[in-house]
Amino acid sequence: MKYNVVFQPSGCRGAFDEGKNLLEASRELGVDITAPCGGAETCGKCKVKIEEGLLEGTGIDSKMASLSPITQKEISMLKPEEINDGCRLACCTSIMGDVAVFIPEQSRSARQVILETGKERAFTLNPAVRKYYLEMEKPTLEDCRDDLQRMNDALKSGFPELVKGVSIDYPVLKTLPGTLRKGGWKITVTLWNNTEIIAVEPGRTSEAYGAALDIGTTTIAAYLCDLATGEVLKRDSTVNSQVRYGDDVISRITYCMMNEGGLEKLHQLVLHDINSLILRMADSMGIDKSNIYEAVLVFNTAMHHIALNIDPQYVGRAPFTSAVSKPVDLKAREIGISICESGNIHCLPVEAGFVGADNVSVLISEEPYKQDKMILVVDIGTNGEIDLGNRHEIFSASCATGPALEGAQIKFGMRAAPGAIERITIDPYTLKPEIKVIGENHESTISNPAAKGICGSGIIDAAAELFKTGIILPDGRFNSKLDSPRVRRGSDGKYEYVLVWADETSINQDITITQKDIRAVQLAKAALYAGAKILMKKRGIDKIDGVVLAGAFGSYINKESALLIGMFPDCDPENVTAVGNAAGEGAKLALMDIDKRREAEEAARFVQFVETAAEPDFQEHFYSAMSFPHSKDKFLHIQKILDSIPVSETKITRS
Repeated sequence: MKYNVVFQPSGCRGAFDEGKNLLEASRELGVDITAPCGGAETCGKCKVKIEEGLLEGTGIDSKMASLSPITQKEISMLKPEEINDGCRLACCTSIMGDVAVFIPEQSRSARQVILETGKERAFTLNPAVRKYYLEMEKPTLEDCRDDLQRMNDALKSGFPELVKGVSIDYPVLKTLPGTLRKGGWKITVTLWNNTEIIAVEPGRTSEAYGAALDIGTTTIAAYLCDLATGEVLKRDSTVNSQVRYGDDVISRITYCMMNEGGLEKLHQLVLHDINSLILRMADSMGIDKSNIYEAVLVFNTAMHHIALNIDPQYVGRAPFTSAVSKPVDLKAREIGISICESGNIHCLPVEAGFVGADNVSVLISEEPYKQDKMILVVDIGTNGEIDLGNRHEIFSASCATGPALEGAQIKFGMRAAPGAIERITIDPYTLKPEIKVIGENHESTISNPAAKGICGSGIIDAAAELFKTGIILPDGRFNSKLDSPRVRRGSDGKYEYVLVWADETSINQDITITQKDIRAVQLAKAALYAGAKILMKKRGIDKIDGVVLAGAFGSYINKESALLIGMFPDCDPENVTAVGNAAGEGAKLALMDIDKRREAEEAARFVQFVETAAEPDFQEHFYSAMSFPHSKDKFLHIQKILDSIPVSETKITRS
């Protein structure tokens, strides 16, 4: 009997015979788990965590009872707290039922490719955190002002811009007397927003750092910045550990609602990710975390609530109301983020519904509200956001694209990690594909790499190439008139295309694109296109001047492929630009320049949110957009390609 196993965070899944161990199963799927002993049950490095419960998005009711009992070898190599937390050794654990397995970062051999960089923007260095050096007079019997008053007077005297006076955070006040005397009344005062003292250090110091984090549903990108110079010192990223509880925001919200302590568990997971990134970056630069005085966080609305430990259930119910939309400022110690305990955590404003601070961050990065051209800004992720307009008026919407475009919900889908197929072309005569696989680092090219699966950019290429070569028809069905060994019926009786033969893969299975995969792409791209059409109607236009693709997905997809399948309305490919992680760039801008925070508030109020699914013509637009590229709209910029697609009624024999 076979049982279903899903490995997170890669999202790879498969059906395996009862009794096969998890390490063997992972190897068959091409999921990398560190096992220096080769599975001899001696090293204890192949630690995995078993998730229990019905996990939304996976369809698996995962139970510890679905595995063989824990062995004495595991007991000797795992800590008691690890065992209590559901940890097992993959080489010792046999499959006895359906199960979801999370591979901790330390057990992963291959790291997912996460886009940390974006288009560099010019900015004004005007941070919220500033340092002031003071040389104070010692108290005397004639001058017995208290320590805080003496320091405040010195600040006002030396820095006239601080005439309003400042408050002091309690932890700083507790140590103030000793710090002043240790420094011989020569100190450096750190102020936040020129209104609150968040640190006092003896002597003259200049170190002042900040962190910016883009907390996505699937990945988290982080930046360590020097607030004195504006330099980005370090970039880092990780997979959001919450992915083990579902690929999308609805799954996360559902988990919080259906499981006692679910919100706290997800909150602690993302908090651990945030702290790990900050500490890892600080350690690599030899920086003390106490000198990191501020962090700016951006996220979608659901991630915003979970990260701040706010009940997200009402975000997931109509009318999708958030607990707070204004910017939030918290003490680092209040939320548990490992920077200076009196440091500030700033969260950009939420726009509306699922369109959160990350979209506002994209807006202050790209600034469409300062342009005359009619621009469509598309940030495609597990939850897609779009903005349409210019300086006169901008509309925004959230599109339920789902995780298909990131490799999930695809039979051989995986995230962008080594072994993932990221580029595809298909010869129109032989129907033979050429593929590019992500190597051990994304910049390198490796010859004849062994594929494990297909990631989001590869999925888009696959759909476009299958359509362009006539293998699939405009309605997404496979062309049954074709006679080719690569076009066949799968085990479910439905047509599929063999992208890579088993002996050319590292998983010893044919990697195929199935009819179900094509339908998943159609649903995702139709949601995005329908959202754009509704915003165009609201704006009173029938064409756009340009498209800005934000985020990792937008940076890696082929623009022509995206147009060919109708992911967004017709546009000259020359005017389609990829800008990288614009949300992360916006977070950095808000960290470096407090005026950008005010701009973010204004942008959030200026943009008009549209709940596209509630529009009366949404379904009409959605169904029309299910076709490749569209059942009605013209795509003049790729018309030559469309004209070359074979007529479906013609029987074509391909080798």
